[in-house]
Amino acid sequence: MTVLKLLLVRHGQSVGNTEGRMEGCSSTGLTPLGVEQSRRLGQHLATTGWHPTHIYCSPLARSTTTLAEIINGLGKEAFQAVNEPNSAPQAAIAGTLQAFGQTVPVTLLDDLREYDAGIFTGLTWAEACDRHPDLCHQLETSLDWQPIPQAETLEQGHNRAQRVVDGLIERHRNGDRVLVVGHHWILQHVIACLMGCDRAWGLPMANTALFEFWIDRDRWPQTGPNRLNSELWRIRRFNDTNHLHHPHGR
Repeated sequence: MTVLKLLLVRHGQSVGNTEGRMEGCSSTGLTPLGVEQSRRLGQHLATTGWHPTHIYCSPLARSTTTLAEIINGLGKEAFQAVNEPNSAPQAAIAGTLQAFGQTVPVTLLDDLREYDAGIFTGLTWAEACDRHPDLCHQLETSLDWQPIPQAETLEQGHNRAQRVVDGLIERHRNGDRVLVVGHHWILQHVIACLMGCDRAWGLPMANTALFEFWIDRDRWPQTGPNRLNSELWRIRRFNDTNHLHHPHGR
């Protein structure tokens, strides 16, 4: 059966990850390990024959660098970047790639950026407690959500995730293989929206972990019994890091 294949990927290890920082929408780069993780992922996809027909990526540096290294791992010689002439410097990777005998559109999608952490952006928890002790005390002593100044609300972030899913379903068809590179928090919500959950679930998510969903795009809009037909909606990989342990896909 020909299906729409969605491959969601968290970015490689970032400098902020190693320092325990709440990176949010800040543009931090990858560590050397993060670069290697991303390149290994590309090599794994090449070995297993998972060649994307379309690519979407968060515009934040830790995601665009991850994508660049995935492309290197897939086989840099197979790609020829054809960037749009008026793209901003931070969007230089956007445009199209000539790969595997076809044109692969690359879209930097702002809705894939990480949760906007407001006044906590770039801070470690210890630094946040030092600067905002009352708010941090509230967060530590209650599981109920506390608004963070200058941050987006949970609803705003979740709505972004829903727009991502709606856009992917609207723009693509059975036979497409779509690679999506993003961040832990937003991908949790993308997965929840994709699975039709009425709440967001906390998911462990390793750097460069893979989540692959197979969808019968033609039947997606249907409201009858097919919504409950698990032959049409399949989770093929979930938090898969096989490429980090077996970089050649074996």
